[in-house]
Amino acid sequence: QWAEKHPMETLQAIGTTGEPWNLDPWMWCFRNVGKERAGIVNISGGTECGGSIVAGSIISPTKPMAFSGPTLGMAADVVDEAGNSLRGTVGELVVRNVWPGMTKGFWGNRELYIDTYWSRYPGMWHQGDFAYVDSENFWYLLGRSDDTIQLAGKRVGPAEVESALVKHDDVVEAAAVGVPDDVKGDAIVAFVVLRDGAEASAIEAELGEQVKAELGPAIKPSKVIQVAELPKTRSGKIMRRVVRAVYLGEPPGDLSALDNPSALDGIPTPSA
Repeated sequence: QWAEKHPMETLQAIGTTGEPWNLDPWMWCFRNVGKERAGIVNISGGTECGGSIVAGSIISPTKPMAFSGPTLGMAADVVDEAGNSLRGTVGELVVRNVWPGMTKGFWGNRELYIDTYWSRYPGMWHQGDFAYVDSENFWYLLGRSDDTIQLAGKRVGPAEVESALVKHDDVVEAAAVGVPDDVKGDAIVAFVVLRDGAEASAIEAELGEQVKAELGPAIKPSKVIQVAELPKTRSGKIMRRVVRAVYLGEPPGDLSALDNPSALDGIPTPSA
């Protein structure tokens, strides 16, 4: 209703950053907010980058959820575990050289900065996101590589599961995490924020079947849990590691980037 009420004839572009896009929300935004006229300019970087690593622009071709390519001045690449460039296959996002505005260290702890960003691939800055470059050289970010779920010998990205979940009309947003499982290695537990008035008990069962239909029986979440909100950083990134830790009753670790601590109160534990 909001998009219909405000036609926004003068809107020139929509800028987005933070969480990776899912297809259905991207298409909704393009059609209902951009009116299939104003482009969605996707950018991704970070405070420690001093800007963006990959980005789109209003004069470049685009695809749903994609970036046009590396930002000017960024020697970005996607690499395998050995540091070799990848195209057409998911890998780790890195930057192969220094750039204008980059951070030189953490305040009072330069060694932690070196260990966090420069130690995994010699001579390359490791960002920590899974990325993909398609056959037409469009770039995609797929979420944090340390959020990956090991499911029966297969790596499953949370974004795959979450995209299937948010296709349901009553799901506002979702987070999928892996929890220990004696058989599969990890089992998937999904946390969803529902629209006001949605009937949670019925929807939770529907969502499990929806993921099964989209991704196969092995990917079906063992549980789907409704929460009022998901813990996020100030830039809107879901803190999945915190969701997982709280759910398992483990220490949540560094919460300095958490913007909404109240979200942790609504995450149940398996015994709850």
